[in-house]
Amino acid sequence: MARLWQAALKGVLILTAVAVVGAVSWWQLRQREVSPDQYHVRGKFGPVVDWPLIPLQVITLPDGRVMSYGTDARGQQTGQTIYDIWDPSKGFGPESHLTLPNQTGTDIFCSGQILVPADGAVLLVGGDLTVNGQRNWSSADINYFDFSKNVLKSAGRTMERPRWYPTVATMANGEVLVVGGKLDPTHYAPIPEIYNPRTGWRTLPGAEKNEAYGEPNWNYPRLWLSPNGKIFNVSRMGNTFYLDIEGAGKIVPLKAKLFRGHSYLPSLMYAPGKVLSMRMLGVANDIDLNGAEPVVKTTGWYTPIRFNASATVLADGQVFVSGGGLKNNDSSSHILANRLAEIWNPQTGRWNSAGVAHKDRLYHSVALLMQDATVLTGAGGAGYSKASNNLNAEVYYPPYLFKRDGSGQFAERPKIDQAPTVVKWGAAFNVHVQGAGISKVNLVQMGSSTHAQVYDQRFMGLNYTSRPDGTLSITGPASRNTAPPGYYYLFVFDSAGVPSVGKVIRLDA
Repeated sequence: MARLWQAALKGVLILTAVAVVGAVSWWQLRQREVSPDQYHVRGKFGPVVDWPLIPLQVITLPDGRVMSYGTDARGQQTGQTIYDIWDPSKGFGPESHLTLPNQTGTDIFCSGQILVPADGAVLLVGGDLTVNGQRNWSSADINYFDFSKNVLKSAGRTMERPRWYPTVATMANGEVLVVGGKLDPTHYAPIPEIYNPRTGWRTLPGAEKNEAYGEPNWNYPRLWLSPNGKIFNVSRMGNTFYLDIEGAGKIVPLKAKLFRGHSYLPSLMYAPGKVLSMRMLGVANDIDLNGAEPVVKTTGWYTPIRFNASATVLADGQVFVSGGGLKNNDSSSHILANRLAEIWNPQTGRWNSAGVAHKDRLYHSVALLMQDATVLTGAGGAGYSKASNNLNAEVYYPPYLFKRDGSGQFAERPKIDQAPTVVKWGAAFNVHVQGAGISKVNLVQMGSSTHAQVYDQRFMGLNYTSRPDGTLSITGPASRNTAPPGYYYLFVFDSAGVPSVGKVIRLDA
């Protein structure tokens, strides 16, 4: 009998080993580099390029450049020494980077960053603070980066609350909402604050709610301006809320519930009033805010090896997700990291395999849509990371940039010759294009990325009519609630589905 048990156990162990080897082989096969004849289906990652620091916080600027910060030149955690401005028009060499000293005295590591709608300055709130030699306390500092002068300067005052890991978002009236974060290593900041470019700062004491912005949900809370003018919040635990910023503020709990989430799984607004939220175990929830009550449904399942992944809306309205791993932040074994990107199609609800990155992108990695309709991906490491410090980046080229014949060659792109710099809500404006038949016109709000979060970014298609001379008469977004004031990329697509390089426009009355 003992021999029978030993033989059975041995058989189970052998089958288990075979299953594990098979799973590893399957996963390694899934992460093999994409061949050129599949670029038009899956896209591709460009080569790894050096970066002057780990770009763990990135934001696109109104002039097409990208600001990044988060570490020193060796990749060590600190935003107090340097920050970098990358000019994509100059390529990827040293000449494309303007690395500047941070002379504000603020450690902007793990702060919040957003474009101010009125003038395009970068508003940076909060950050890290070292107390008695101990990092990861919280800063109340407010700083601004003037992109026209390449100057980072202090606002000369502080927020009402120190914040580390705060979320920032543009409101319909042009104000900027700041929520979440920590007060210090053991206390949280559940009271929201509002920045008005003309009148300054104010708090919303009536909106203090621990479940929304406190201990269960302090880490870069997920929220978006909704079509009803209120701010929709999704908590890590799956609860949902509306925040009303009028007067002293008010939090309204909602009935809609999501599957349990995680602080380092992405959520983003992919269309007006529509949010994709990646939850635990590969579950993805699709949320519709366009009715009287939010409606939550489960959409296609994504590959669940995605802790610390990054998501961004593409120029065509699909959602690109890259990076992450099986464990929260560990690439000590290659099987734990996910280099296979995925694209979610809102029309079908399905996830499709995309390109395969060259580097593991885990904690502190980023992904963000660029003006040329590519995606900047990069970073990973610094702080508590067990993974490599990635002083580098990779550009992802989506499928819509390639010829459909399987040649792996880039397609010819339509071009926007003329476009206004300022557009009004509901008003028509003219754009002149070169290209073979325009099939659609899309608007994507410029954003910023950090910690599996993308601030402000949202997508919408615009109505238009075309003339034989290449002029498009385009109607601007109807409402401030669906398209808040600020800076956007305007893309036109030709009849083959190839986008132009985006034109930066500002929505303003």
